Amino acid sequence: MTAWTIDTLQTTRWLQDMVRINSINPDLAQGGAGEEEIARWLVTLCQNLGLETHLQYAAPNRPNVIACWRGSGGGKSLLLTGHTDTVGIENMTGDPLDGRIEGERLYGRGSYDMKGGLAATLGAVAALKSGGFQPQGDVILGFVCDEEYASIGMDALVQDVHADAALLVEPTDGKIVTAHKGFVWLTLETRGRAAHGSLYTQGVDAIAHMGRLLNEIERMENETFPQREHPLLGRPSVHASLIQGGLGWSTYPDSCTLKVEHRILPDETPADVTALWNRAIEQLQQQDEQFQATVTLDLERPGYEIDRDAPIVATLHEAVTQENTIPTYGGIWAWMDSAILGRAGIPTVIYGTGGEGAHAAVEFVSLRDVFHCAAVYGRVVQAWCEGRP
Repeated sequence: MTAWTIDTLQTTRWLQDMVRINSINPDLAQGGAGEEEIARWLVTLCQNLGLETHLQYAAPNRPNVIACWRGSGGGKSLLLTGHTDTVGIENMTGDPLDGRIEGERLYGRGSYDMKGGLAATLGAVAALKSGGFQPQGDVILGFVCDEEYASIGMDALVQDVHADAALLVEPTDGKIVTAHKGFVWLTLETRGRAAHGSLYTQGVDAIAHMGRLLNEIERMENETFPQREHPLLGRPSVHASLIQGGLGWSTYPDSCTLKVEHRILPDETPADVTALWNRAIEQLQQQDEQFQATVTLDLERPGYEIDRDAPIVATLHEAVTQENTIPTYGGIWAWMDSAILGRAGIPTVIYGTGGEGAHAAVEFVSLRDVFHCAAVYGRVVQAWCEGRP
């Protein structure tokens, strides 16, 4: 085994630099800076580390960074990946981009979600390089845009990058995460008939009809979904997100739209969800011939699960153990880019830092966890890319 040590001061400095770069997703916050600046910062750093590095544009001004440490041959390839975009800062207290350090915590938007994981990845590669390690398989770093909205970055990455396994460095508070939920965004629309407010014999109230579909949400939550339970993820869920309708005080509304989000288990599909709503609509139409409604699928992201006995999971388990930590396992209710990797045929496990405040008013990452994760990532690279089980 090649000897190497994480440079904690350098890793901290890189993390501070990244937190101080505004990379707010422009699709989430008006005027968001996007990922261009942090991508160019990463390109320079990765090139200085001796990696073959280039930008891949998922959309105009929305770049991924792909950096490759070429192996000598004969080993398995590994992708270490995470996202560079963050959510907005409108609700935050203090300076959200100062990267200040208090004790063992580094504060700022994106510090926990998930620039701490990116810094740990860079720290691991730098340490392996300094220690003279040479992988047999390729080590690929993928820093992607837009995970916080539609994941166009990861969609683009898997078109060009193929690896034998991936380690997603999202924050997991030190748990080995092998499963997460997916989501489905739907638009429900009820159709009525516009008429003067006095003409109850002519008007059909689309908003009142939408109330029947809102009742279906409560029925699903209270009766349908509790019957399905995943050992790591709990049950599916649904909530009403946005509603719009009406023409004026004295007019029967001719339409009403409702935006709905479902959180689904790994074995569920968007077709399952739309079928659930179509059955509900059909039943309501049978009860009232004036009831008209449609369901439209707007965006879907699948859930994900990897077998606990998968080779990349076993490699991570051993690396965590070697860092004098007892491995613990879990699932995450939120969606992650690992589902896209899995769908592309790249077995992926998730492991990352601890901290608090993802999307919240105060966000910080544990520096101790950043250094620990860097050491774990280095061990995973060393074991996987040298071809050891």
